[in-house]
Amino acid sequence: MAGTSKTEKVQLHAPGLEELRGVLQAGLEKNFAEVQVSVVECPDLTKEPFHFPAKGLCGNPRVTDVGGVPYLIPLVKKDKEYDMNTISKELELPGAFILGAAGAASRILGMNAELMPVCLTEAEGRPAVNSSYFSSINPADGQCLQEKYSDKYSGCNFGLLGNLYACEGKPGEVIEVRAKKRTGDLSLVTSLRTTLEGHYPEKSLALGGSFIIQRGKAKIHIMPREFSACPLNTDDEVNNWLKHFEVSAPLICQSVLVSRDPGLDLRVEHTHCFSHHGEGGHYYIDTTPDSVEYLGYFFPAEFVYRIDRPTETHTVGRD
Repeated sequence: MAGTSKTEKVQLHAPGLEELRGVLQAGLEKNFAEVQVSVVECPDLTKEPFHFPAKGLCGNPRVTDVGGVPYLIPLVKKDKEYDMNTISKELELPGAFILGAAGAASRILGMNAELMPVCLTEAEGRPAVNSSYFSSINPADGQCLQEKYSDKYSGCNFGLLGNLYACEGKPGEVIEVRAKKRTGDLSLVTSLRTTLEGHYPEKSLALGGSFIIQRGKAKIHIMPREFSACPLNTDDEVNNWLKHFEVSAPLICQSVLVSRDPGLDLRVEHTHCFSHHGEGGHYYIDTTPDSVEYLGYFFPAEFVYRIDRPTETHTVGRD
């Protein structure tokens, strides 16, 4: 793991699932016409539509913010590359199941790309299973090109930054979120996060998991294949550099959100999505509020780990 500084660890507030269910139900109702938040047994994530290499989201749950946007902008630091297998040990959970949002390892792919990490890290007697996807700009037509990471590379490396949820991948009870018809201005992820922030103003909570956009369309971005040669110093400059697309359901999204930064310079929410029809990238929000339908599964993390925190930081490009 290149240039790793010390890993910082903070305990998070992790309420019981039934308490969280009630809080999220009330909060999401302010942003969606139909909401049902339940405590359910996690569906088998090895099956449709997820095809993850682990069955569930339970067992020693934790989140981590690795590297950060300051390693991408204003100018890229290409030496910042990380290995999920090493990260799992830094998280004190070797063999962890990891999902979330990250940058692809440009050294390996030979280009810049969005990474949708889904990785069962190596354990004694068991090799890693990399089920990740990545999306890049297709040089032929300028459109979204989604590919399986394992088709290019068998390892579990990523670059620059990552917001990851890690657990033992065990079955168990989780929070199920069903939401239809968005009436407010917030994405599902922002609605979840601000609900927790409002209800627990003095505490830091984190959720990780996966949700499906079952109907509708969503706004995403994909970074260009080439890093910017000119410094990107403002959000407008970043947005003009990024390529934006509208993509169609069904989309499988993987999300990490933290209600309140406990002083670790965290990116408080980050979500990437992939699909089985070839579209994916960094999720912002649905673009079809009247028809959108969400189904998600989340679990509260017990700890947050800050790995290789940038010493020089800024708040540009964190949407």
